Amino acid sequence: MEILPSAQYAITVRIEYPHATGQIALISAKIAEAGGSIGHIDVVEMTSDKSVRDFTVECNSEKHAQKVLEKLRELPKMRLLSIYDDTFKLHVGGKLEIKSRVPLETRADMSMAYTPGVGRVCMAIHRDYRKSFNLTIRKNCIAVVSDGSAVLGLGNIGAAAAMPVMEGKAILFKQFGNVDAFPLCIDTQNADEIVEFCKWVAPTFGGINLEDISSPRCFYIEERLKKELDIPVFHDDQHGTAIVVVAGLINALKITGWKQQDMKIVVSGAGASGIAVTKFLLHFGARNIIVCDRQGAIHKGREFPDNPAKRWAAENTNPEGETGSIHEVIAGAHMFLGLSGPGVLTEDDIKRMHPKPIIFAMSNPVPEIMPEVAGPYAAVMATGRSDYPNQVNNVLAFPGVFRGALDSKASDINEEMKIAAAHAIAEAIPDDHICPDNIIPSVFDKKVLRNVERAVAHAAHETGVARRFPLGFSLYHV
Repeated sequence: MEILPSAQYAITVRIEYPHATGQIALISAKIAEAGGSIGHIDVVEMTSDKSVRDFTVECNSEKHAQKVLEKLRELPKMRLLSIYDDTFKLHVGGKLEIKSRVPLETRADMSMAYTPGVGRVCMAIHRDYRKSFNLTIRKNCIAVVSDGSAVLGLGNIGAAAAMPVMEGKAILFKQFGNVDAFPLCIDTQNADEIVEFCKWVAPTFGGINLEDISSPRCFYIEERLKKELDIPVFHDDQHGTAIVVVAGLINALKITGWKQQDMKIVVSGAGASGIAVTKFLLHFGARNIIVCDRQGAIHKGREFPDNPAKRWAAENTNPEGETGSIHEVIAGAHMFLGLSGPGVLTEDDIKRMHPKPIIFAMSNPVPEIMPEVAGPYAAVMATGRSDYPNQVNNVLAFPGVFRGALDSKASDINEEMKIAAAHAIAEAIPDDHICPDNIIPSVFDKKVLRNVERAVAHAAHETGVARRFPLGFSLYHV
């Protein structure tokens, strides 16, 4: 399948060429010949005999970018003065910085922000720990913690290499939820050490977002931290995905008219996302879910001594005990959920499902089955890609979930808060706007954040995890 040029592989080439008619056309022709797509052209310098311009060219891979450069070098009167990769340029120096929220211009400012006035605030927190949630960055700051063991589609690349992803996550928190997030990539993949680290840094933050930690360790780490910390702990690979999937399903059911309790759902992938989505679907009311790994359907006849997550799936899913490969158990299924890898399903598999099934093929960048193949047979089709309708994107969930948790000063993010978030995302699309190509809202729809943060905060209060300060509680030490 041809992969189209995109901004992630864009290069900017500074070219010097004779100042004469038709030169830009020659350059453009070479770029087109190589299959590149020109983004924009900027003038750098222009004299009577020469011109220097920057050409930004979108490519589909690093190899493709080299092909574009080779074609440009074929032009005899052109000189390539500089070449840089736009994505790498964006990352120079990292993507985050720290800024002060308060002025520091006079002696009075200094005496309040630092010594001696800061001492009064320290002692107020010392006397009443709860004041730290208002008088420090804990009020609006979370930690994004990763060991780099399961990064995007890159695998176990380690802490240092994971940092650009965690910086990006922090930017998304700020952009979409106005949540200050700080990336903490730690150089250990020992589950107990990760737990201890999070406990050590917890007094600095109002919540912890676990990110890109491999399964099954991620389940153990989150479970322990939720028990041992009094701040929200959220593993986005699990719960962010689950929330958006259920949000999409809520609207998909409005199209099919089915009830979740009557559906047969097949899940491809038994990692962190697959297991978490399955648990959340059961909480949502689904009953017949079959989880498949590389060996086929998980059932009570299979043993998983070293994988408690799969052991849970064997004990709590597949109520009819179906066995065999995914190609066998997919027969009659109302819904397919792909959280695995490309090319899992074929057109024949889709034909053997329930008529007009719901297909969520979320492997990225290549889905378990392409929309062009499954689309004609499906009632609703969703992917993890932004270039198709109905993108299952976690950014619809995690900024608003943490915004609501921080605003309510929640000590936990529980199942009721997650269900509230899923309904809030779904309700961002009015019923009269729901159609097969519009069951999941855009990440740029500002209603989504407002809906989610309010719903989550309300659910936190309703379920008793919001910190209700006693009447007369004061921020101040007077």
